[in-house]
Amino acid sequence: MSDPTFAEFVKMRVVLRLPGMEKAAARVGLVYKTIGETRLEADIYRQGDAPADARLPVVFLIHGGPVPAGSRPQKMGAFVSTGELLAASGFAAVAFNHRFYAPGLLTEAAGDIRDLIAFVRGKAADFSVDPERVGLWFYSGGGPFLSLALREKLPFVKAMAAFYPILDLRERAPGEERGGPNDLDDETRLAFSPAAQIAAAAAWAPPLLIARAGRDNPWLLGTVDRFVAAALAANATIDVLNHSAGRHAFDILDDDARSREILARTLAFFKDRL
Repeated sequence: MSDPTFAEFVKMRVVLRLPGMEKAAARVGLVYKTIGETRLEADIYRQGDAPADARLPVVFLIHGGPVPAGSRPQKMGAFVSTGELLAASGFAAVAFNHRFYAPGLLTEAAGDIRDLIAFVRGKAADFSVDPERVGLWFYSGGGPFLSLALREKLPFVKAMAAFYPILDLRERAPGEERGGPNDLDDETRLAFSPAAQIAAAAAWAPPLLIARAGRDNPWLLGTVDRFVAAALAANATIDVLNHSAGRHAFDILDDDARSREILARTLAFFKDRL
């Protein structure tokens, strides 16, 4: 199975289809933060025929990186179609961009994510969402931002999912040079390593669903496995779904029964908890 080109990849949609996805309505290009000349934007999806005064549970789609400066990952087919998928399932969904343009911008990107969530919750009536029923869905290099809900209690966050995520930065990736231009200091690595935080947060952390791609990068898989081991040792509420033949981004690259099952179970996970 050949890998798509980047131009093909950014247009690809999730492999699960649900009735009503085509009815999703989107409010796009909502500026939630401006830094100098940089405008950070969000797109909010909901079912087009949902009552205007409905207060829908809301799921934030948190992309990974680093991504090129000024890019808008929320326009990728994967996030557009996942937004539509969530809308068809009775949620509001928020896809957005943040400033994870380089490894050294983790703290800035985390601040953007916080501000985006505050922006949407602060305009809950305008966006027809319930500010107390929030889900977070992390992807790939966005996994370190799961730390936001493990370092402190966010009572409005009721559930979190992470697909093929990086969950431990304490161990450098192969070829990552200590002291190199993109290296992180130990304090930052610890702050953005969910595997280092889950034990202390296990008693109150929101329920977690982790989807693992069995054919992923071995270093990345190691970060997932260390997180899962720490979560189970601390008796955290966690579901682990393994796609043994799945590639990184299996939800769009591998159109097979297991990918569709994992997506459907993730939707059910959010429905049960939001």
